[in-house]
Amino acid sequence: MSEPLQAEVKSRATRLAYFACGAFLLLLTGAASAQTPVAPATADPDTYPSHTIRYIVPYPPGAFNDTLGRIVSQKLQEAWGVPVVVENRPGGGTLIGTDAVAKSAPDGYTLLGVAFPFGSNPSIYRSLPYDTVKDFTPLIFAGQTQNLLVVRPAMPIHSVKDFVDYARNNPGKVSYGSTGIGSSNHLSMELFKSMTGIDIVHVPYKGSAPMVNDLLGDHIDAAFDNTPNVLPQVNAGKLRALGVSSTARSTLTGSVPTVSEAGVPGYEVTVWFGIVGPAGMRPEIVRKLNSELNAILGTDDVKRRFQDQGVDPVGGSPSQFADHIRSEIQKWAKVVKDANIQPE
Repeated sequence: MSEPLQAEVKSRATRLAYFACGAFLLLLTGAASAQTPVAPATADPDTYPSHTIRYIVPYPPGAFNDTLGRIVSQKLQEAWGVPVVVENRPGGGTLIGTDAVAKSAPDGYTLLGVAFPFGSNPSIYRSLPYDTVKDFTPLIFAGQTQNLLVVRPAMPIHSVKDFVDYARNNPGKVSYGSTGIGSSNHLSMELFKSMTGIDIVHVPYKGSAPMVNDLLGDHIDAAFDNTPNVLPQVNAGKLRALGVSSTARSTLTGSVPTVSEAGVPGYEVTVWFGIVGPAGMRPEIVRKLNSELNAILGTDDVKRRFQDQGVDPVGGSPSQFADHIRSEIQKWAKVVKDANIQPE
């Protein structure tokens, strides 16, 4: 082999060796980076928000949970000039959308609309994919409403006391509907049962509409349901209202007493709605969001839109909402345990 050819071969071998070594080092670097945890993204409070915010609704479109998200989306866009996109991610008893937010970056660009089941699910599900207290940052208690206890008019019942007496005289013969295991109307009646000692039969439905239809058709006897869902039938004389679940009478139902004053002292169920983010959000961003959300809830336009849905705006600080969530978890843990409620 000539000397020029030997030099060319040696040069190529050297280049190949360097290339192989570099490739090997690149592989090592990639493997190391794949195994190294990535620090959660943070946002600069001075420039927040600078791009699109996602608002996750863990329910299908249509009910107030969805309405709240769209009101907040519109108002935040108007105030801050950035897109706020509502994503409906229903399923799994709200667990799918809720878990997605729990695992999102705590940068203030992913928000979650929560409601009554957020506080009852820790007791109903033996193993949640998230921790309701530790994995979220409470932002604001947005609003609350009440459930209305109604019966079909053919029942010889005109008051809460009549209902309790009738159920006690007919154990296991009175039926009540709900919108599913762990829903506010299901747990409203389970709390009522535990406080009165009555024995009535639970009939779960996939939603309020089919439940109310069966109530109107005399297929079930009674139900607790969100006031706006049954008020038209009450006003039309197709259902009879016995009491509201809140501690004060509702302006929507006039003379209908609270369940507590009508014969079950201390009874109270609040159907509530709020907004949270992932755990670990920067305090400055939490304060900015809370301040703007309180301002939104205080506008006449939003108050009217809430009232149209039978919901009262609440507002307040993140710590107040955190306290409410903890109290709800504690309250429903006992009810779920005593009633031996299991997930569907």
